[in-house]
Amino acid sequence: MSAQTMSTQKVFMICFDALLLNLAGYFITQQLGLTIFLDTCGTIFIAALGGYVPGIAVGFFTNVIKSFFDSQQMYFCTVNILVAVYAAYFARKGFFKSLSKVAMLILPLSLMTTAFALLIYNLLNSTSFIQTVSQIHLNFVTKFLGEFLDKGLSILVAFVLLKSMPKSVISEFKVLGRRQAPLSDEMQQAFVTKNYLSSSSLRTKMLAILMISSLFVSLSLSFISYLLFHESAMNDRIKTVDGMVTVILNELNPKHIREYMELGRSYDEYRDIENKLYALKNSNSYIQYIYVYKIEEDGCHVIFDLDSSTELGDKPGQVIQLDYTVENYKNDLIAGRPIPPILSDDEYGKLLTIYKPLYDENGKCQCYAIVDFSLEVLSEYMRSFTIKLAALFTGCFIFIFVVGLWFIENNIILPVNTMAYCARNFAYDNPDARRKHFDRIMSLKIHTGDEIENLYASLLRMTKNISIYLENLHIEKVRVENMKLQVFAMDELAHKDSLTGIKNKAAYNREIVWLNDRIAEGDAEFCIVMIDVNFLKRVNDTYGHERGNEYLINACRLVCSVFGEEHVYRIGGDEFVVIVHGEKVSLCRYFVKQLRAEMTRKGANDLLEPWEKISAAVGLAFYEAGVDQNAEDVFKRADKEMYDNKIAMKAQRTD
Repeated sequence: MSAQTMSTQKVFMICFDALLLNLAGYFITQQLGLTIFLDTCGTIFIAALGGYVPGIAVGFFTNVIKSFFDSQQMYFCTVNILVAVYAAYFARKGFFKSLSKVAMLILPLSLMTTAFALLIYNLLNSTSFIQTVSQIHLNFVTKFLGEFLDKGLSILVAFVLLKSMPKSVISEFKVLGRRQAPLSDEMQQAFVTKNYLSSSSLRTKMLAILMISSLFVSLSLSFISYLLFHESAMNDRIKTVDGMVTVILNELNPKHIREYMELGRSYDEYRDIENKLYALKNSNSYIQYIYVYKIEEDGCHVIFDLDSSTELGDKPGQVIQLDYTVENYKNDLIAGRPIPPILSDDEYGKLLTIYKPLYDENGKCQCYAIVDFSLEVLSEYMRSFTIKLAALFTGCFIFIFVVGLWFIENNIILPVNTMAYCARNFAYDNPDARRKHFDRIMSLKIHTGDEIENLYASLLRMTKNISIYLENLHIEKVRVENMKLQVFAMDELAHKDSLTGIKNKAAYNREIVWLNDRIAEGDAEFCIVMIDVNFLKRVNDTYGHERGNEYLINACRLVCSVFGEEHVYRIGGDEFVVIVHGEKVSLCRYFVKQLRAEMTRKGANDLLEPWEKISAAVGLAFYEAGVDQNAEDVFKRADKEMYDNKIAMKAQRTD
């Protein structure tokens, strides 16, 4: 076994002993029922001895092991990691060389750990940020006294252990993880001054890449976990409420709906059903409202409407206005068709509402049973889940980042920097100078066992040639990338409308070619909306072309807000085309209806300027397989419908 292997094993054994010291302190204090933990003695000791990486690793795994016995301990790993960073930083500043300086570290460390521990604890257990802050304020003094005693004893224990360490062990920790021989005094001084480095060093770039990639992975996993949890929780509540509505429907007799409305509580069956509905409502505190409506053109005819804690229900037979949350589904409700669950957030709170139709034996809808279910508890679940994710993410991110940085530093940054230093200072003046500098390169003894070591071997053979080759390669790469960017910028410019910024006629023609290819392959599903803006000439003549341009831009914004900018093209002065394909095709009639409604709303708004009131004729056509030979056929039908719409609009105008 090599001396380096034995040295590495000794270092890891000391780190393991520090981890055991943390765990022993924690379990002993817990068994004795003390208010202190003594679970950072090993962390402070190993951080002061070996630096950030060993200290953070010991602190992190201390909480990992503790979490097997208390799951909440994992959320506090960030505190233990901060202790390691604190100890390593001040050890580098020489604070662990004397007892007087060590004593100065106790108060700041106690304040820091008290604040962070209370913040994490109260975020996990409080229902609001204000409550969290108030709890921290109330408990700070008591918690601080315990932390001051705990961290004072931990720092003193760590100080005693450090003083007992042989100098050989301290030296072994200094070169922990390095894959090359110790640096000469000259090279160490050069790295301290960093005069040999460029303004944008490899360390800076690798640090940025590591941070971005670590953040991306951690945030992506956290975001995905959040979405999956939210989706699962929401689906669970939808199933629960759907089951409640089904129970209500099972109690109703579709043949007696009219009697329910006309006789109300004077009808024995009505009273019996109402009592069962109240029993269902009282069985779950998150049920806000239960009501049964017969929905017709004139509104909602009340059949059942249970009293809530804040207001009385409407009487049977009373006609009320359809709720705004289902206004878009009015036609479906009148026709007796099912509608999807409704989510709302208004003065009644966050609610999940499910409408479910009751059909008679002939398949005709007689009424809808409706349940409003509070989602406030879901918000609380999501808040707690987010806080736990953030606590875990912070500790895990710091640990992964520091370990990754340590690995990069010892396996990439340090070897590359030492090779760069030797190559930069390589002398070609005479054979003696060349031999001296070549011996210096050989003395590095880099043995990473990967491409860095291969690079080191190549550097020994051809220092100058490899440097020139890499520089030329970099120059060519930059030139090619610049050319790509220029080509991309020119292509983007050629397919954008200069006034509105949306895609232009050239982009439209390219899209038509693509659609024709899909038609030829039998894989086409799309629709085309033709939009011709009215009154452009009038705006230009009356208010000037600048206002006319504003009018067109406002029209473009409205169309883009409804259909999405990626689907909109400007193919003429006042003509826009929308091409939608894929899943959104089925929604296009609704989009057109929404566009017309928005234009009507703006037109009736007296506060808007004439160039802010948008008027346009609209035509819609869907691709029909076997009928349309190409996309132009669909466009012609959309154009004709638009033209018919324009004529109809002219006929209705009185101005």
